[in-house]
Amino acid sequence: MSDDTIRLVTVGRILRRRRRLLAVLVVVGALAGYGVSWLFPPRYTASASVLLPGQWEQRELLTQVEIATSSSVVDRAGDTLRWSGVGDSELRDRVSAEMADGNIIRISGTADTPERAQRLSDEVARQFVTYAARIASGTTDPDGATGPEALRRQVKRTNERITDLAEAADPGQTVESVQARTELEKLRTALQDAMEKLEEADQAHGRGSMVVMGPSPRPTGEAPPTRTQLVGGGALLFFVLAVVGHLAAARVNRRLRLEPEIAAALGAALLGTVDVPAERRAGRPAARGARARLRRLLGVDTRWDLPAPPASGDEAGRRLRYRRVCARLRERAPSLRRLLVVVPDDDEVARRAAGQLADEAAGDPLLRLVEVSVPRPMVPDRGTESGVLVVLSAGARTAEELAGVAEACADGGHEVVGVVVAEAVRARPAEPVRRPAEPVVAAAAVPDHATGGSA
Repeated sequence: MSDDTIRLVTVGRILRRRRRLLAVLVVVGALAGYGVSWLFPPRYTASASVLLPGQWEQRELLTQVEIATSSSVVDRAGDTLRWSGVGDSELRDRVSAEMADGNIIRISGTADTPERAQRLSDEVARQFVTYAARIASGTTDPDGATGPEALRRQVKRTNERITDLAEAADPGQTVESVQARTELEKLRTALQDAMEKLEEADQAHGRGSMVVMGPSPRPTGEAPPTRTQLVGGGALLFFVLAVVGHLAAARVNRRLRLEPEIAAALGAALLGTVDVPAERRAGRPAARGARARLRRLLGVDTRWDLPAPPASGDEAGRRLRYRRVCARLRERAPSLRRLLVVVPDDDEVARRAAGQLADEAAGDPLLRLVEVSVPRPMVPDRGTESGVLVVLSAGARTAEELAGVAEACADGGHEVVGVVVAEAVRARPAEPVRRPAEPVVAAAAVPDHATGGSA
């Protein structure tokens, strides 16, 4: 698994063999999302549209979007709304703007109630139009002290001042008085020409004032993420993390699967591989304590990364494998008469294989079964036994764990003479016994006594 590519069959195996654990984690994730939803109160979002007449380039529209969410606009909207407990920075986080089709800027405001969201978006849109108009006029002064309108007022006052000076001039026909009135009229004409050119330039620019396209509609639903989305997101997150966690654990799995690797880790010769018919509870250690019962309830007391057991031959073929292992054991150590069979205490397949191996050996050699705890192996001291035979399943132990078993055997004064690998298989259903066909008996003619006839 650690060297293979992750395939869909691997994910399917996780879903099939860890379905109870995944179901529990999905429920826990949904509850976590529901709890998170209480930390985030419901939010509502309303949007107001502002139309920008005339011809605008893309970069100019992007600039207007940035202006709509600037502090100059949002802070003025906050001063108008005067919401208690809502600062300027928080209000800026609740306002967003985006560019839509047709020179339209959509300004969105988010608040804890639909009414507040509507008021926020409308007020920001209004402040944006006002502020953009001041920028277009060449001033950002809210009092309008400069700009085209101020210039028009100044020109009007200047014209009035010119009229006053003309009336106050010497009404006589002297050369000086005539020249003074002529200069004043020329000045008046120049001012009027300048104002006409200014108005023509504004009209030639082709842009009118921005327009708010009506009040924003009041929102009828919560803004995402809603409580339903948080619950579903929590369930999906826990499910994905569980699957990814299983895949990551399988990628870093260091359990040995190949028979030569297992034999090398124990420092002994491989005597063969035997088949054990898989049972419903095969590979399940006996439940001891609440933790073991919980693992069984969640379905994590068996490994999921092992492939499905392959199909096996008949009973005769399986027994032949055991007899061949016993024959190799006798050939390898003919002087051995008593052996200690070491089996991991949580390996049901290996335990059944060791029992079948003892039956097939028939006392030659005499096999004594001993179960050891792999995390802390302890093998009895050497007595009448002449060596140790290790029986275990493939893909269940790491090299370090098998080295610990070998060291425990050496500490007990035993020599590991061989290794037998047990593999769970699917036993074929027994064929029904065919009964011999019954002979067909011809029906004999029976005389009809009712007619009273005679031969």
